Amino acid sequence: MKKKLILFCLIFGLSLIKSQIISSGKWSDLFSYNNVLVMREDTDKIIAATENGIFYYTPSSGEVKKLSKANGLHDVKISAFDYNPVTKIGLVGYVSGALDVITPDGIFLIVDIPIATGYTGTKKINHISISGNDAVVSVGYGVSIFKLDKREFADTSFFSNGGVYTAANESVIKDNVVYTATSTGLRSHEMNVTFPIFSSWATPISGNFTQISADNDIYVGNATQVFKGSGNTFSSFLTGIGALKDITSTGGKVIIADGQKVSRYSDTGVLEKSIAINENVNTAIQFQNQIYTGTKLSGIFDESLQPYKPDGPYSNISYKISLLNDEIYVSTGSRDNYNNAIYNGVGYYHFDGTKWKYPQMFIGNGNLYNILDVAPNPSKPGEVFFTNYTFTTNKGIYKMQDGVFVKKYDDYSLGPFYKRSIGITFDENNQMFVTKSIDNTAGGSAIYVYNAAADNFSLLNTVGTGGMQKPFAKDGVLYAPEPYGDTGGMVIYDYKNTASNASDDVFKILTKSNNLPINGTVSAVLDNNDDLWIGSRGGLRILQNPKDAITADSPQTEDIVIEQNGIPEELFRDNTVLQIEVDSGNQKWVSVDGGGVFYLSDDGQQTFEHFTKANSPLPTDSVTDIKVDKKTGKVYFVTLDGIVVYQGDAVNVTSNFGDVLVYPNPVVYANYKGNVKIRGLAEKTNIRITDAAGNLVHSAVARGGSYEWDLNNQRGRRVASGIYFVLMTNEDGTDTATAKIAVVN
Repeated sequence: MKKKLILFCLIFGLSLIKSQIISSGKWSDLFSYNNVLVMREDTDKIIAATENGIFYYTPSSGEVKKLSKANGLHDVKISAFDYNPVTKIGLVGYVSGALDVITPDGIFLIVDIPIATGYTGTKKINHISISGNDAVVSVGYGVSIFKLDKREFADTSFFSNGGVYTAANESVIKDNVVYTATSTGLRSHEMNVTFPIFSSWATPISGNFTQISADNDIYVGNATQVFKGSGNTFSSFLTGIGALKDITSTGGKVIIADGQKVSRYSDTGVLEKSIAINENVNTAIQFQNQIYTGTKLSGIFDESLQPYKPDGPYSNISYKISLLNDEIYVSTGSRDNYNNAIYNGVGYYHFDGTKWKYPQMFIGNGNLYNILDVAPNPSKPGEVFFTNYTFTTNKGIYKMQDGVFVKKYDDYSLGPFYKRSIGITFDENNQMFVTKSIDNTAGGSAIYVYNAAADNFSLLNTVGTGGMQKPFAKDGVLYAPEPYGDTGGMVIYDYKNTASNASDDVFKILTKSNNLPINGTVSAVLDNNDDLWIGSRGGLRILQNPKDAITADSPQTEDIVIEQNGIPEELFRDNTVLQIEVDSGNQKWVSVDGGGVFYLSDDGQQTFEHFTKANSPLPTDSVTDIKVDKKTGKVYFVTLDGIVVYQGDAVNVTSNFGDVLVYPNPVVYANYKGNVKIRGLAEKTNIRITDAAGNLVHSAVARGGSYEWDLNNQRGRRVASGIYFVLMTNEDGTDTATAKIAVVN
């Protein structure tokens, strides 16, 4: 499967995908809803748009519901939103330039807005304002009018002067006139035949304006001042603003979101109320005579500073995930080319089984955090270790207890470039290991082991060069990918289950000489047969009996060859395999950099699913981590733009049957035209499906704990309406199960 470069031709105009379905009941999100960008009212509720989704808050009941790419929206990274409570139509704008039209009849994706010829800047939707059936959409090169009833664009004005474009920051419509806040002044034009001609636009006020709102008058503001007026007549309304974030005007009241406070003014400029929020605000509205504030970090505040939002992580930035029982730990760091630290200062998040928590030590902390891994101690509840991969004195391994900082293990003795801690793992005996990059001046990567009694780390061994990835261990053997192309490889380290004694340790570093496509490896996993699946920066390989390979002269990995259009090709050739995970049925989840996630059969020969940003709720096509909860079958997909969860079918697969479930059942063709799925099967299951008279209509052998029947009989034709019996036995015939399927054509 060779990497292909696909070129898309951009066409001036509109592309509409009607109610494109990329979500289903099997998906959910773990997005953050803290950063409220826009708020609007709808009868008895407030609608809040955040970075990766929308939520609805009903003050009278306290109910909070959310809408995201996991259950209806078509993208992430929301940048603009507006809603008409009369028509019940909302318009969502994204950083990508796409739009979602939310209607009572469904959600419709507008792929692209009109783009100026020669414009090469961002396509981000800066602002949306709805007036009746019209919406004015502000972008980096001008404004477009969008017709909500037809879901199509009308006129567009490109704000170009000699090929230099001026961004439309925000726009509103009043009395058939569009007013736009730009860096070169307030621009205005009637919605008529000359609207597209930028030179015909008026400039009622010069200056750098960022915010605008319309009520009985137009209110337009810059960082420190707000003006009021209409037509070509404007005068100062409010001065002395510290850091204007938003203006909302309705019913003769003007709400100003400014820095860390919100204020309400009469339309004559009289201050009526001011509320100190004590954190950064984005927006504010008045709803049912109370001011509600959209904050950057805490969702919606009412006037008593009580927060309202869906529970979720502190931020959408995510990198690696750890699961322990019902708890989730998410790290947020990352590296450029697996070397340079990318600082975001976020820290890590923790779901305790009931709600999401964020350690206090990260709030308002000016330290440079680039946490690549966070791991809970399976033998000591509440004890958590994390690695901070930086080039500063803050680098090293940290210990937390119940979310409170306990200790930092210093790694600065050789200066900023050495002993950068990367990944953590616990073996079956709860012995903890940590990998580090460039442990000494000789340049070797290192494995450190934790001594719980002494509460310190000691060097186990230095192996190879460059920097290792997160390790994992089984049966006294540690496995760690090394991502550097020239000097990296796949480390297999046998510590003989005696981490305190390195004298008998042996290890092997697999490289290109062992049939790796490239020396740099990024990911690896042991499957249920103890075969080692290795993801490199140039493809995928499998090593059988990896423990024996340590002492072999020249162990060779194997590639997977599949047939594409009758031509044999190597699976994932020339692609970077970011992560590999195995479910309880031994099927493989594989993420490819820029290529989404593949769900493969146990031998990799069949692709059951291929999830991408285009056909699933994935926020991006580069998934940095995958974890399967084998108790529930849930599959966690982690990206730098957020986490989504897929309900898989492989749940606690063993040689015997689990709780067998058939769905959907009954199968009504008018409502569902897909396959019937059977879950809870044995690892290998013999299946016979008969009609009510006992005639065999279908037979198969299922592997991996689940099976899908396409409702066709042995001759490949759809079965008639009726009741069908599923008779199942496990591999050796020691366990059986039965089920019924009702079919209505």
